[in-house]
Amino acid sequence: MTFDLARARRETPGVANVLHLNNAGAALMPQPVLDALTDHLRLEAMIGGYEAHAAMHDAAEHTYDAIAELIGCHRDEIAVVENATRAWDMAFYAVPLGPGDRILTSVSEYGSNYLAFLQAARRTGAEIAVIPNDEHGQLSVEALEQMIDERTKLIAITHVPSNGGLVNPAAAVGEVARRAGVLYLLDACQSIGQMPLDVETTGCDMLSATGRKYLRGPRGTGFLYVRREVIERLEPPFVDVRAATWVERDRYVLRPDARRFENWEAYIAGKIGLGVAVDYALGWGLDAIQRRVTGLADALRERLSELPGVTVRDLGAERCGIVSFTVEGRDPGELKERLGERQVNVTISGRDATRIDMEQRGLIEMVRSSVHYYNSEDELDRFVEVLRGIIG
Repeated sequence: MTFDLARARRETPGVANVLHLNNAGAALMPQPVLDALTDHLRLEAMIGGYEAHAAMHDAAEHTYDAIAELIGCHRDEIAVVENATRAWDMAFYAVPLGPGDRILTSVSEYGSNYLAFLQAARRTGAEIAVIPNDEHGQLSVEALEQMIDERTKLIAITHVPSNGGLVNPAAAVGEVARRAGVLYLLDACQSIGQMPLDVETTGCDMLSATGRKYLRGPRGTGFLYVRREVIERLEPPFVDVRAATWVERDRYVLRPDARRFENWEAYIAGKIGLGVAVDYALGWGLDAIQRRVTGLADALRERLSELPGVTVRDLGAERCGIVSFTVEGRDPGELKERLGERQVNVTISGRDATRIDMEQRGLIEMVRSSVHYYNSEDELDRFVEVLRGIIG
């Protein structure tokens, strides 16, 4: 099947200015998302924020339907929030934990999530257990099965880690979690939008995601999925008049749906833009996006591997659009700056973002490049030639 690259680039204004390989940080917005965002901000300026929201109520509500279609769930299982970290925190801190309860997580778990584990362990006496990797460098499902016991209260893993192209076996983890009756929280921040992701297939009870990365939505947007069957078991770590109703002076009632994890004040322009971004991704088709993205990433790994001194650091039996590498004798931060001077956008993955994985591999920093479907093969060639010129 052919991919309409010309259309993708025509509808992405930013490609005229930069060679953008930082899509796992924040992708370039397509024109329809940019239009939705700016149109609503302009409307707020012209008639007022509350009034603009009322006028665009249906567009804001559509975002729930779009996300539900994207991940295969019901609209009442979705909360739209400020970012993926807030989504993840609202889910994690709602899980009741006590002394001796166990949280099982992955070697490649994201730093912000692990900090929350540490805080919860300090507050409640819960314990953190790290699931070893298998021979491919991804989470070992066999080891996970052996680690589950009656004290295990939560499995929380990152689908695609911050520091590389690895795709953890989320669906296989879901099968284990369901058999054991253990809650399963999936951080899909870097996988959503670059591959199909169905919550029934994945088997997760909760899923957190962002708008700004592979979905190509606005910054300051994210969402949380919570399975209907577990919503009533989870009380949000804080509530307001969006999440609950103050029914008597000394009593409140939580909403029965996932919006108990939202708060009243919201970024309405971003919420509408997120819905447009999801529609836009669905229009391309997630299978087509995944084929395009993984094909470009594989091609980039091959090109980089041919450069002297360059080591591609991606792990996993399945890999995605993130391509991380180091260059012998060169500081990743300096490489990022030099590339930026030539209008090439990449970023750095440091040890603090995925400490356990990076320590196990003896790594401190890596250059992280990440492709999207609007990148061209010519851009890959240009990137490699620019890098070749920098490293000599």
